Amino acid sequence: MSHPVTGIHHVTAIASDPQRNIDFYAGLLGLRLVKRTVNFDDPSAYHLYYGDESGSPGSIVTFFYWPGMGAEGQVGAGQMTAITFSAAPGALDYWADRLSRHGVTVERQTRFEEETLAFSDPDGIPLEIVAVAEDSRQGWAGAGIPVEHALRGLHSTQLTVRSGIATEKLLMDDMGCQCVRREGNRSRYEFGTGGSGRYADILVDASGPFGMGGVGTIHHIAWRVATDDEELAMKDRLHRSGFAVSPVMDRDYFHSIYYRERGGILFEIATESPGFAVDEPAASLGTALKLPKQYVPLREKIEAVLPPLQPPGQFA
Repeated sequence: MSHPVTGIHHVTAIASDPQRNIDFYAGLLGLRLVKRTVNFDDPSAYHLYYGDESGSPGSIVTFFYWPGMGAEGQVGAGQMTAITFSAAPGALDYWADRLSRHGVTVERQTRFEEETLAFSDPDGIPLEIVAVAEDSRQGWAGAGIPVEHALRGLHSTQLTVRSGIATEKLLMDDMGCQCVRREGNRSRYEFGTGGSGRYADILVDASGPFGMGGVGTIHHIAWRVATDDEELAMKDRLHRSGFAVSPVMDRDYFHSIYYRERGGILFEIATESPGFAVDEPAASLGTALKLPKQYVPLREKIEAVLPPLQPPGQFA
């Protein structure tokens, strides 16, 4: 039986301030802001997407914004607990220096024989940059990051659970992964041929805190399929395995289904098409506010309540 899931599509996290978020991800980290739109469920809040030049599946990080007191979450079990990017092996010194000069504390680690920089964004979301020689993807160099150092896309997911048994079963039986490495309480699973953007790491933490959704946490992880038919095939497979799967939802730039794996993490499966150039030219991605179809008649009211956004600050 074929398994159409080929890796990571995108990761969505929750931040507090959209301008500060743009400054960090598009300015300091040099990702391209490929789409500015609003939350499908709350058009008074931005939903911003970052990625490579075209917003390729596997490069995309998106953010909801929950401003205000009392919105802070807690990173823990039942969540994806780090956003992990890939970069060339020679880039880690560059990133360690760049981040440190701008007040970001970095920690060097080694995991599965991969050199890693660990740090956090302004809302406390854990981030990592992993040195990967075999990743041929090209990062976005339009923000002034030398192309040889640019972040190439997402490398892997860190799925933190109290027990890994049910999550492992889902990944292997229903999503087509195979386990390729184990190290301590971490296991690595790969989709298809593996490599950056095709890894899922399960981190078992039986005694740590449970995660609580809110600012500073990752809301969900989306996995990638090529076509609508493959998405429907996965929907049927997951339903037969006892998962409560949402109807297909049109997210304008991809079609999505959602389900919660038994360790508590919200999973999405998203299609590769139609992509981010469906409503604006590829050369000007992310420069204008694009609204979901149901909100187009409300543009004037929506724009009146959204805070203005400026291009990212300059980081030498």
